[in-house]
Amino acid sequence: MELGDHVCWRTEPASAFLRDARTFAADGALHGDKIVVVGRVGNASGISRDAGPSASVVLDFPAAMDADFVLAAVRREARTALREGFRSVRVLTERVPKTTPGSVEELLAQELKLDQFASESGAIVVCAYRPSQWDAPTLEHVACVHPQEVGIRAERPAFRMFSTGADCWSVDGVIDSECASAFNAAVRAAAVRAPTVTLRFDALDMIDAAGMHALVDAARRLPPDRRILVEGANETVRLCWELAGYATADLAVVMSA
Repeated sequence: MELGDHVCWRTEPASAFLRDARTFAADGALHGDKIVVVGRVGNASGISRDAGPSASVVLDFPAAMDADFVLAAVRREARTALREGFRSVRVLTERVPKTTPGSVEELLAQELKLDQFASESGAIVVCAYRPSQWDAPTLEHVACVHPQEVGIRAERPAFRMFSTGADCWSVDGVIDSECASAFNAAVRAAAVRAPTVTLRFDALDMIDAAGMHALVDAARRLPPDRRILVEGANETVRLCWELAGYATADLAVVMSA
């Protein structure tokens, strides 16, 4: 793992996870990083005791705590770490499923915020998921918004969407009927609060009719003041977009080269 990485870690069983969490913390200490553990895994793994109070922080917030509040706390720890002379911070959080309506989209929005935080700050952020606790579609959606993935059955998803600046997201790989729903959810999550979101298609290998429809559907679900800018689309993608009738003024998507 390198500075700025945002990693989806599929881990199982619990004993192996706690062991690997301690290894993750020890490796961070070796490289001069401060360890920030979000959730109860910090106390369960003994990270706070092993690493020492000056080199680790456990943020054990209630499960219902607002995600923005948690991220703000992580950002504060990152700023403090730099003042204390650490190279950066290593953030480890174990994700626990929620059954509330809209929880998947909310989860994707949180992951995109963490990705932007890692990209901007140079932090290493690892999000642990136990496959036995999650359904397959959600895991697929989650993998698409992590630039890296490791662990059990870790396979590269069809596409990835990751931060390349403030409210700017690069999309690579292939967006087709098999992953169109994941792309739709990721775009809606990215645009949930930003008035304008930029998607970079420079590294995109292909987007088919289902993928374009997913983008259109995401745009039509946004509030009236939201807009999606697609930049770096190749000539073929732009032509298909126009032939499909999507290049209209009433659609909040602007596609350009």
